[in-house]
This record gives sequence, C-alpha cells and structure tokens, in this order.
Amino acid sequence: MESGPISASAHMFGVVLRHLRGRAKMSLRELGKQALYDYTRLSRAENGEILIPLEQVRQLDHLLNAGGTLIALREAADCDAEPRSPVLPGSACEDGPVMLELRTPDGGSVHVTMSRRQFAQLLAGGALSSLLPSGLDLAQTEPLARAIEQPTRLDADVIDYFRRLLAEHYAADKMLGPRMLLRPVLAQIDVLNELRRGARASQTEPLFQVLAQYGEMAGWLHQDIGNIDAARHWSRLAAEWAQCAGDQQMAAYMLIRGSNIACLTDDPAAVVQLASAARRSPGPLEPKLLALASQQQARGHAMLGEYGRCFTLLDEAANLLNDHPHVSDPTAPLYLHHYDLDTLQEQSAVCHRTSGHADAAVTILENQITKTAENLARDRGHLTAKLAVAVSQASRPDPSRATHLGLTALGIAQQTGSARIMRELHTLDDELQTRWPGRKENHALHDALGAVRS
Repeated sequence: MESGPISASAHMFGVVLRHLRGRAKMSLRELGKQALYDYTRLSRAENGEILIPLEQVRQLDHLLNAGGTLIALREAADCDAEPRSPVLPGSACEDGPVMLELRTPDGGSVHVTMSRRQFAQLLAGGALSSLLPSGLDLAQTEPLARAIEQPTRLDADVIDYFRRLLAEHYAADKMLGPRMLLRPVLAQIDVLNELRRGARASQTEPLFQVLAQYGEMAGWLHQDIGNIDAARHWSRLAAEWAQCAGDQQMAAYMLIRGSNIACLTDDPAAVVQLASAARRSPGPLEPKLLALASQQQARGHAMLGEYGRCFTLLDEAANLLNDHPHVSDPTAPLYLHHYDLDTLQEQSAVCHRTSGHADAAVTILENQITKTAENLARDRGHLTAKLAVAVSQASRPDPSRATHLGLTALGIAQQTGSARIMRELHTLDDELQTRWPGRKENHALHDALGAVRS
C-alpha cells in the first residue's frame, strides 16, 4: 500500500521516474498498462505525492531499464523518519535546467534534468545524498536541511559537507567536463549564498572561504566551456569572497587564475603581471602556490618570446614542488592538493612548443597520456589535442597521426563541452591547412570542426 509523505526522497523518486518514462517515450497510461498499475497513481508518484510499493517499483525499474536506480530511491525514501518539504528562503535559485549523472547500482548511469530550484531543494533535503559522487548518507545532510530552514544553525559540519561535495566535483570534472557540472555547481552556490545571508558571525569567514572555492570552480567551468566573460565574473567574485574570508592563499590563487584566463585573450603582459603579483602576495604562501605562479608566469614569458626567463621559472617551480610535495593547509585551494611535478611537466609542454622544441612537447605529452587513467575523458582529450598540435609541429611532422589524434580529441570535446580542447583543435586545423593544403585527410578534421561550429 502506498504511503503519502511529502518528502525530499519522494520528490526525487518522482523526478527520476518522470525522466525515465520520458526517455522511454512512454505515456503514463502505457507504462501503467505494462506494469499492471493504475496510471493515476503513477502520476501522483511523479509529483511526489505518494510512494509506490517497493514490489511494484521493482517492475517499473525493469520496464524502464533503470538499473536499480528507482529501487534505491524507493528504499531511501523509507529512511526518511520525518517527512519534510524543504523550501529555500527567498528566491536566490533561478529556474533553469540542471543535468545530473546518477550512478546506478548495476554500475551504469542515468542522466536526469531538473530545474535549479528543484536541485537546490533536493540537495537541502538530502534526497541527492546517495546519488552524488561522494555517496554521503542521509544523516549527513540533515544538518544542511535544518540550516536552510534556519541559517543561524549553520555549523562547521554543514560547511564541511560542501567542501566534500566540491572535492567530488573536482574529480568528476576530469571525467565529465563542464557540460555536466556547471549548473549543479551554480545551484550549490545559490544555497551557500542563502546561508550566508543569515549565518552567525562566527561562521561567516569559513562560509566565505567555501564560497570562494565554489566561485573559483564556477569560473573554471565557464572557462573550460568557452565563456570567458563569465569566467572573469566568477573569478572576480571568488577573489572578493576570498578577501572577505581573510584567505590570502585563495586571494593569491585567484591572481593565478586571472593570469590563466589572460592566456586565452592573448594578453601575455597580463599573464606575466598577474602571476608575478601572486608570487608577491603577503604570506606565508604555500610553496605549491608559489610553484604554480612561477609556472604560469613562465607561460607568459614564452608567449613574449622570453625563453630564458621562461625556463628559469620552470626550474624554480620544479625545485619548489620537489621540496614540498604536499600542501600544509587542508583548506588550501583544491587544485594545489593535486598539483605535482607530473602536472608541471605537462604544463611545460606548451612552453617547449612555443619556443620551437615541439619534439620535447611530444615526448612529455605522450608520457602524460600514458599516466592518465582511461576514465578521465576530458583530461585525456585535452592532452590528445595538445599532442596532435605538437606532432604537426615536430622536426619530423606526421600529419596523418596528427589528424587521427585530432579526430579522437574532437569526439571527447563534443562529449564534454570543453572549449579548451576545441581551441587546440582549431590551432591544429590551421597548421594542417597551412602546411599541407592539398592533403585529403585534412578535410575530415576540417569538415568535422566546421560542422561543430554550425
């Protein structure tokens, strides 16, 4: 017999049921007929008004090829001791689609689209706990729901919840790219911003610190998707929030991010100036942060043709990373926790290529691709695109291999929405068309890129 809670879990079950039914192109009547279940009750379940009996859910899960997702959601709903309907105060969450990749118990995945408002409400209520990459349990999200209802109850556990979610987003970005992650990150910023409005003074600085890290992530995702204006906007907000938090590490890091964005606007002077400013920031600063700033400044000098200074800075960065392989502060900018000598070596490839040593860049990028896990699709795609350009510029260029690598990277760019990959591929296309204009193989990549533009 159906139960009738208006809970976050019931709401989530309904959202996913409706999405799966739409994916299967089945009407409520058709699904009800195949499942031997009243379609009006299916409609009420999709609206979160009732919960369907578990045995019936097993049949629906099978019919909709849900891989156990509906069963897991229905079982999670039984764990809601006190049904609630979480509502965000105010109207910070704008309506708009959020795309989630839900991991199914059988190892597959289901993509679900919902509004940003729905996403924020479900996040607050804990219904997404078993579906987000972190696998946090419902009990861990209950303090968040209470804080949403009464922001003065915000505490360190809630702030830590968002830190852990952000770490999972960072890991997922390497696989999925910006297309799947951008809107969920923006929705979580909406929730954090609402919490900020009513937080106690004692929680303000820690909350601003987390907001700054989310703002940085939003800026990065916009940069990766190719929206440079939005990348600047969110990066500046992140820098502002870092100052409000008194977080000098993040404030300096955002200067480096600004330098990185300046690379995309072909402003090498700004690349050098912003990275140099980060190195002069009041400290003490994490040695890894200083290494990253040196690496970024080196890139600007390479763009200016100042190769001696470029490689001196890369050597300084390598020495810092060799002496300091780990960050000392667990709240340091997330990227620094993963920044190491391998990453520096990979990033130095562009300096070798720019300085006319494409063969060195080829060796670096081939080694790095070998070390990069198969499931890190976006990262492998970017490395592959950079390798394709280096292969086309090597002392013994191989246009056939470059074209093949380019087409491989293009498929990943379309899957992940990464404009950084596309930027490298346009550089490759220009190289191939200029140096080998009559070569038939070049047309495959050129036409494929043209089709993406159109």
